[in-house]
Amino acid sequence: MSISVGDSLPDATLLRIGEKGPEAVRLGEKLKGRKVAIFGLPGAFTGTCTSAHMPSFIRTKDGFDAKGVDEIICISVNDPFVMAAWGDTTGGAAAGITLLADAAAEFTKAIGMNFSAEPVGFYDRSRRYALYAEDGVVKVFNVEAGPGVCEVSAGETLLDAIGGGTVSAAAS
Repeated sequence: MSISVGDSLPDATLLRIGEKGPEAVRLGEKLKGRKVAIFGLPGAFTGTCTSAHMPSFIRTKDGFDAKGVDEIICISVNDPFVMAAWGDTTGGAAAGITLLADAAAEFTKAIGMNFSAEPVGFYDRSRRYALYAEDGVVKVFNVEAGPGVCEVSAGETLLDAIGGGTVSAAAS
């Protein structure tokens, strides 16, 4: 069962590359008292993730800033080295998007967004989604119907959903 609007996001230990190498990041600490946009995707360096999903949040970063969003976080079931390289390659890191690795799919499983596609080597990967949370409580949660689609989870769609102060959820 997946999370939904009104639920609190679970705490999880994610990873990023810091000045001295991999470092743990407690998601609960990043969410406390803050407005955060989170988008999850099947994998760094994959087609739709690279050509559509990340670019949509790079394009809308200023709009999120203007709405008072404290941070945009991209989470994927990859290792932190891959996430750092992908952030550099796509320009996401330079745009100010935080890239966090959910290497063991701890967070992804906890929110019910995991899936496997064995023929392409995806095991416990993340479905494509975008959410907006205030103080760790989900206010908007948009989930794509399939991994190759980036419409309801795009930065523009999430920005529009929080822009009017309305709460919406798109079901899969």
